[in-house]
Amino acid sequence: MKIAFSQLIMVFGLALWVISGCGEKAENITGEKQVIAASEPCEQCLTPGSRASFLQASISDGRFVADESSLTTEQITQSLRQTIIGSDLPLAEVQLFNESRVPEMPRVRNAAEWQAKADQIRRDVLDNVVYRGNAAVWRDTKLKVEWFETIDGLPGYRIKKLRFECLPGWWIPALLYEPLKLKGKVPVVMNVNGHARSGKSTPQKQERCINLAKRGMIVLNPEWIGMGQFANRMGHYQMNQLDLCGAAGIAPFYLNMSKGLDVLLAHPNADSNRVAVAGLSGGGWQTIFISSLDTRVKLANPVAGYSSFKTRARHGKDLGDSEQTPNDLALYADYAHLTAMMADRSILLTNNAYDGCCFAAGHALPPLIDAAAPIFSLLGRRDQLRSHINHKPGTHNFDEDNREQFYRMIGHVFYPGQKYDWREIPSKKEIKTYEELVVPLPEDNHNFNSLALGLMKNLPKPFKGDSRARLLKMVKACDYKLNAKKTGEDSKEVLHYQFEMGKDWTVPGTVFTPKEVKGITLLIADQGRKSQAVEVKALLDAGQRVVAIDPFFFGESKIKSRDFLHVLLLHAVGERALGIQSGQIAAIAKWAKKEFGQSVQLNSIGPRLSVAARIAAVQTDAINSLSLRDPMTSLKSVIRENKGANHMPEMMCFGLLEYFDLAQIESLIAPRKVELD
Repeated sequence: MKIAFSQLIMVFGLALWVISGCGEKAENITGEKQVIAASEPCEQCLTPGSRASFLQASISDGRFVADESSLTTEQITQSLRQTIIGSDLPLAEVQLFNESRVPEMPRVRNAAEWQAKADQIRRDVLDNVVYRGNAAVWRDTKLKVEWFETIDGLPGYRIKKLRFECLPGWWIPALLYEPLKLKGKVPVVMNVNGHARSGKSTPQKQERCINLAKRGMIVLNPEWIGMGQFANRMGHYQMNQLDLCGAAGIAPFYLNMSKGLDVLLAHPNADSNRVAVAGLSGGGWQTIFISSLDTRVKLANPVAGYSSFKTRARHGKDLGDSEQTPNDLALYADYAHLTAMMADRSILLTNNAYDGCCFAAGHALPPLIDAAAPIFSLLGRRDQLRSHINHKPGTHNFDEDNREQFYRMIGHVFYPGQKYDWREIPSKKEIKTYEELVVPLPEDNHNFNSLALGLMKNLPKPFKGDSRARLLKMVKACDYKLNAKKTGEDSKEVLHYQFEMGKDWTVPGTVFTPKEVKGITLLIADQGRKSQAVEVKALLDAGQRVVAIDPFFFGESKIKSRDFLHVLLLHAVGERALGIQSGQIAAIAKWAKKEFGQSVQLNSIGPRLSVAARIAAVQTDAINSLSLRDPMTSLKSVIRENKGANHMPEMMCFGLLEYFDLAQIESLIAPRKVELD
């Protein structure tokens, strides 16, 4: 074996340096350095991957090996798959985050104070939630109704087919159940349906309409968006496409109901002082939403339709669709408030004892009663707040027992002191098929996607002012105080961290350090850090220290159950997932720059996190360059591909596309480099 003299001197010198730090055996009593014989290596020298073992190996075979990371792709994979925060923590954190932001009931001293508060809540919700932004143009559109065939030959009533516009170009099919003998003013009832695919033809809904018509009431049975004749054409989660464009996606839902009331009250025999709304499940949600906000409704019977946002945060089955958690609703009201807002009118709260779907009586009902009862009492109307718990069958239903409780409440409110039979009138033989109740609709009838496609054509629109400030305000970008906690076993090459974001979130991260550090790369990926071993290996080989993290909603930070529904609730309590993600990324970038003394390159892999990555780069100049692989190139792709909140909940940031597409966001990062691959 031949080794050049200069090489031998270098190796021998390095060996002395390594061995001198091996431990007490490497020094004599005077502190002078001694070379330990090769036959007596210390324990640290024999450690795999140590500098001493590296030198010994290079001398033994006559080669000198470069000083580079010894981590294999397999070892990197193992490190990336290391559990840092676990699957329970992201769920627990989002539950606490959402729950803590739900408003409490206001304290009022008298009926006048409450009425003023209720009026203010009603104005705020209608102005700032329901008709927010571009949806305001739909608020006062004139009622348009078209009538079709009448189904005659029925015992004591007829069914008239009609359709009405909830907003220009969006027609709602409906059925009007009209008593054959009408004299004077009579009560009117709007029966709204829930998530039954059969829509307005659902048997229990038909039976309710028939029973009320046989009692002399005029009844409207409107179709619900996404159900019945609308099934498979307009999913509820697509409503958030309108939010992205700056028009409240909740507006069509509300107009579907308010225009339905317009139809009923336009009837010459309608008694405007006796107006009721009732429905099951999603119909129960419709009932409380329209009844609390539209004072034309005098009696409401929501059946297994809602619970407080506080309850929903802890009971996953109660987490509602997009319409139940509209952007920023909880800045003004919880569903407890909406229930109490019926105190000047009447409400029957119906829940089922063993409901396996949602809003079971045991957890959903008590908080609503606790919130509303004091207000009803304050107004001297405690008897107008009633509740019923169904035990037979006790499942998710609006069957005979629950219907009879509704009929009884109608008698109490609309027919006081009069002879009135609240028992169910058998009518099963009169149930019509789906096909028999179909109402013609135009081929080009609007839906959420068609409205959003129209709105986005001229977006984003120009504006004056500070673009950076507006962007960060729109996404509600968070400026977190970060605490980095090491977790697991330490090594020179791999460290695991829990990055605590104030008191709200914990972000898992793994830091890989090569032997010779040339720069820092912060790595995020839609598929999570555990799938990025090849990428990490390539970066290490290029001399990059890699900080691989999983921001909110991705990778190990994924919410383990009903994930996107928690994000919808997060938006309802006034926060934005994009702002949380960008804030986390920015905070860790600032930490990395301070900790390691170098600016940070941010690498994002996948379309979804590429949006938060851009915003984070706007948020902090600790990120000196941005590399986006397989990025989203336009927010308009969310609408073109007809994505819903169930696909990309974090993208449904109210009004973002109204003023910013991704090109505009990238311009705010300049002159720093942005690479798209």
